[in-house]
Amino acid sequence: MNLFSSFTISAKGLRAERTRLNVASMNLANAHVTRTLDGGPYKAKSVVFRAVPLTDDARGLSGDGDDFEARLERALESVEVAEIVDDKTPFMEVYDPGHPDADENGMVKLPNVNVMEEMVDIMSAQRAYEANISAMDSAKNMAIKAIDIIR
Repeated sequence: MNLFSSFTISAKGLRAERTRLNVASMNLANAHVTRTLDGGPYKAKSVVFRAVPLTDDARGLSGDGDDFEARLERALESVEVAEIVDDKTPFMEVYDPGHPDADENGMVKLPNVNVMEEMVDIMSAQRAYEANISAMDSAKNMAIKAIDIIR
């Protein structure tokens, strides 16, 4: 494992957490939107992550005859956003006959955004983002120390 692998892993983690933070923020911003361009209420979205091999040579861990370093390099994985999906939770309906988006029975469909869950998701993404920054900072400090030793 070279030093740049840790930077790559942290950078991909930062990118993934930024996407999660943006999606949760978008959900919060649209928590009360009852009519979108599609005509219905806003649908909450969520981010799906997937693990991806860090190297193109991800053959697995069998590697008979390989040294530990080569096997470790193939085992390293990072994260990326696989997709952003619509939440399948049904819309909440409230009786409000005076609302411009009320149906003939006076019912209004509200977005399926759970404000508390989105706030927790934002805090979790923020903490994970900070952890990735700390890991990147630690890798940078190790690189600086290694350069100092070489001098």
